[in-house]
Order: sequence, then C-alpha cells, then structure tokens
Amino acid sequence: MWLGWNIVWLGALLIGLNGTVAWASDIQHHRYEELVRALFVVQSECPYITRIYSIGRSVEGRHLYVLEFSDTPGIHEAMEPEFKYVGNMHGNEVLGRELLIQLSQFLCEEYRAGNQRITRLIHDTRIHILPTMNPDGYEVAAKQGPEFNGYLVGRGNSREVDLNRNFPDLNALMYYYEKTNGRNHHLPLPDNWEHQVELETLAVIKWMQNYNFVLSANLHGGAVVANYPFDKSRDPRIRGKTTYATTPDDKIFKKLARTYSYAHSWMHKGWNCGDFFDEGITNGASWYSLSKGILECYDSNELRSCFCKDRTYFWTEGEEPKTYSHLIGLPVEAGTGMQDFNYLYTNCFEITLELSCDKFPPASALSREWLGNREALISFLEQVHHGIKGMVYDNNNNPIGNAEISVAGINHDVTTGVDGDYFRLLLPGTYTVTASTSGYLPSTSTVTVGPAEAIQLHFYLKVAPKDTNLTQSHHSKKNLSSAKVGPR
Repeated sequence: MWLGWNIVWLGALLIGLNGTVAWASDIQHHRYEELVRALFVVQSECPYITRIYSIGRSVEGRHLYVLEFSDTPGIHEAMEPEFKYVGNMHGNEVLGRELLIQLSQFLCEEYRAGNQRITRLIHDTRIHILPTMNPDGYEVAAKQGPEFNGYLVGRGNSREVDLNRNFPDLNALMYYYEKTNGRNHHLPLPDNWEHQVELETLAVIKWMQNYNFVLSANLHGGAVVANYPFDKSRDPRIRGKTTYATTPDDKIFKKLARTYSYAHSWMHKGWNCGDFFDEGITNGASWYSLSKGILECYDSNELRSCFCKDRTYFWTEGEEPKTYSHLIGLPVEAGTGMQDFNYLYTNCFEITLELSCDKFPPASALSREWLGNREALISFLEQVHHGIKGMVYDNNNNPIGNAEISVAGINHDVTTGVDGDYFRLLLPGTYTVTASTSGYLPSTSTVTVGPAEAIQLHFYLKVAPKDTNLTQSHHSKKNLSSAKVGPR
C-alpha cells in the first residue's frame, strides 16, 4: 500500500501535471442524457480504472448510474476502503451534480497524466461517484432553469417526496437503545420498510447493503457549510430552538467536516449566504432538526409556498393558507436523513456538504465553484485512509465476516465485511480495540494511531470451548441479519 496520506501537495492538484485546468472554463449544466454521455466518455477514456453500473431506477425510469474508480474496477480488494460521493439528492440543488462530473473527468485526466497523488488515491481506494440520486427532480428544476427556478421546484422526486426525509427512522431507536444499553450499530430496519420508501431511496439503501462503505459525503446546496450528524434531535424540538445532537464519534465527524471546510476556498471563513458557521461547520440538529419535520416558507411576487415534511403547499397572496395554518401547529414526524441513516445502519461515516448559496447557479458560476471545491473534494476523500484497519481471522487463518470491532470509550462499533476486513476511522491517540463474534473468544489489543495513514491491526480469534459460557455483549445480536453489509 502507498504511504504518505498526510503529505500536503501544494500545486500538484491545482494545475495537474499537464495543465488540465483549461477545460474548467467550459463547464455547463448537464441534463440527464448529457450526464450519462459524460460518464461514458470518462469510462471510455480510462477503461482500465473505471466502471459504470446502475444501482436502480428513478420513479420515471431513469437509471441511477455510478462511476467507479479503482485499479481493479468491479472487485473489492481486502483492506482497500470503499468511498462514495452522492450528488443532487434534492433535484433543484444542482452544483453537487456538476462538481461530481468534473471530479470524474479530473480523476481520469490526472491519472492519465501521471499525477502521483491521484494515482495513489485510485490505486488505494475504491471510489464510487453517484452524480444524481434524483434525476427526475432535476429535470423539473432544469425546465425552469437558473433564472426562474423556485426555491422548492424540483426539490423532491417526481412524487414530490423529499428523499432526505425518506429513510427509515433509526434515530428514535438509537436514542431508545442509549437509555436501555442496547446495540449501538447496524440497527434493524422496520418491517416492510421496502414498501415505505421511494424507489430512489430503496436503490441507495440496497447499494449500502452491497458495498461496505467507510466514508461518504452527500452534496447539497442552499448554504455553504459542512454539516455532520446527528441531524435529528434526541428530544422533541421546541419551535424556534435547536439542540446539538452528538454521535459517539463527534470528534472525528468535526475533523472530517473541518477537512472539507478548510480545503474549500471560502467555506471555512464562516460568513456565507447571510449565515455564520464557526469554521464553516455545523452539527445538523444544532442548525435544524428533523425531529418534527421541516417547515420552510418562501415568498415571490404573487405566489407563496410552504414546504413541510415531503410536500410543497402553495396559495396566492390574499388567500387563507389553510394547509399552512393547519400544519404549523402540528408535530409532523419525518424520516431519518441520509447521513444519520449511514451511521446507524452501516459502517459508513457520512457528512452533508452544503456548497452554494444559489441552489441552481448559472453556468457562468460553475467554473469558480469547481475551482473552489476541487481541493476539498480530494482532501476529504483522502480521509478514508486514517484510523485503523485490518483483518479478523479464525484459528485456521480463514477470514471472519460480520465480526464486531469495538473501541473502548466510543459507543459505536463497526463490523468486518464478507472478506473479513474492517476499517475504523479514528483520531490520533491510543486505543483499546476488541474483535468479537459469536462462537469465538474475543481478542483485545492496544494500538496507537498517528496522523498519517491507517494503522494495520489484525485479530486472530480462537474458537470458544464448548463448556465456555460467553457473556453476551451488551450490543444485542438480534436482527443483525437485517443489516447485512458486504463489499463486492
């Protein structure tokens, strides 16, 4: 594996080895057909390090295409982490979509040019890029274009459902388990969950089940800030107030958010879009909360609109807004957002990147936005190589899948993939780590993590004697099969 993930590369990325910055001035918005063509052009130019696959279709039948970068496309290599970027979850928040297209082109061109930083990244990481999770909503927003696009037009999918309020609510279960000493990871999904979510959400959840993602970012618009979990408050929100909702990994999430913010050209300055966020980062629930849904109202010259939960309501000026009056006093329950769901259901740590004040910026602004985000997109991706990683084996050196990796003092475990490998993001420090699984004696080691690449820590578990009464971990194994993870 390559060394030196903590090295600061000044200039290698800004220009590239062959001056590929030139094409940045020609960035345009991509409708669905143009987006698909752009992805296939990248794949044709870098066929040995890329693969295109679909994770499903939207309500209107559009493919949700993913472009993968790897030195072995389509194959998970043991102890090589899986990373994902997701864009355009809200159809009218389009900058992330365009940035991920540009990132794909940049990775391909810089790899071909011999850029060592990009080459190492692709050789040591399996990168998955989903430019649009909501192609149907985008087409609605794109028909109006940047100049006339409403703040909410095209936000939801074709059924007007907000996909970032559409994931099964695992926060409430997690908060209950915190009080009852229940399990702290890979929480079970509710019965019939597949029939309770939209097709786009279903496709992404199945995607998470099939790949053992370690780190992820979800690209949005409408503000400029790096938002980290939890989005959903532990206590019912008092209207007009918000509360900080920490995860057990609050410190590492802050570090991940700061990595993007400080590598971004202006996010870290704090003042953006009329708001101030210290260091350009925020806890989601401290900013807003999904505990009772979201109610947003916007005015135009004659038309007013309110968005609540997953529907938009309109009325003309002077008309009594009966729907709004009815909803404003009701506790509207919402589903879990995608970043919280990643943390509670999988091994993946995800943050939400709000990248532009204008949800649908004009094409003339795209080059500046790309240059402002380019280093941050690469720097954040490199964070997947920090902490610890390793294999869990049995007595005969066979890898053990679905073993639990626990870190003392952090009440959130991760599990091994089907190949027996695990990845645990951690800040520098000394940790006591335990690997355990049913039928085996647990194994504990102490490890010191530095600021550079992930430290390798392997475990060899011995079969428990038949007469051994292993005490059940306080993390109940019940329903673990419903939260399967496994890279392929």
